[in-house]
Amino acid sequence: MIKKLFTVLALVASSAAMAAGGHAVHLDKAPIDLTDKESLQRGARMFQNYCLGCHQMQYQRYSRTFRDLGIPDDVGMATLGFTANKVGDHIKNAAPKADLANWFGAAPPDLSNVARVRGPDWIYTYLRAFYVDPTRPFGVNNEVFPLVGMPHVLQELQGIPYKSTETRLVDGVPTEVDVGIKTDGSGELSTEEYDRAVADLVNYLEYVGEPSKLESRSLGVKVLIFLGIFFIFAFLLKKEYWRDVH
Repeated sequence: MIKKLFTVLALVASSAAMAAGGHAVHLDKAPIDLTDKESLQRGARMFQNYCLGCHQMQYQRYSRTFRDLGIPDDVGMATLGFTANKVGDHIKNAAPKADLANWFGAAPPDLSNVARVRGPDWIYTYLRAFYVDPTRPFGVNNEVFPLVGMPHVLQELQGIPYKSTETRLVDGVPTEVDVGIKTDGSGELSTEEYDRAVADLVNYLEYVGEPSKLESRSLGVKVLIFLGIFFIFAFLLKKEYWRDVH
């Protein structure tokens, strides 16, 4: 019985790992801070410039984004509203879905809820895990999502990434060991700057997944404060009532 239980648990863990991206992989912690509006604004700009060509946010409106991120509507439409006709439009692109599916093998998913489905740590690690692979259609592969059909759209920022290896002794035998992904230095950003840019994008995707999160937290704090004050008055009223009873 115990052996069967361990077998079931192993299968469940394996399935969870596959659902997370195809294989077990270490995920770096995404530096999420939804109170950092400057980061959210930079992330919105990253999405509009590098993601919107293929991916949509069909459940998020420009007006909601501008309001929450502290961007005036006219400024937002001038700098971020590349495909929108009105400020109240959802964030969509004009690319034909059939063509996208033909080019990439499957239609690119809507990213409105990707942070809630995948988790910010998964996205943060994924966008920093591309590497050159000449056998793939777009010339790149990904350590988090092997055989991914997506090109490395941020390559101009990161530079050309490649798997770096070192020769180490493993059981006394010289062996090539993977030591991570490095770039050739041709990108517009340094490694640290690229990581921050990706963090801004992931921060924005986390916000879009649940735009009301900050409002909910604020309301929750206010409710707890109200209940605390109400409890004090109720307690004092109870003491006064029972004093007259006795």
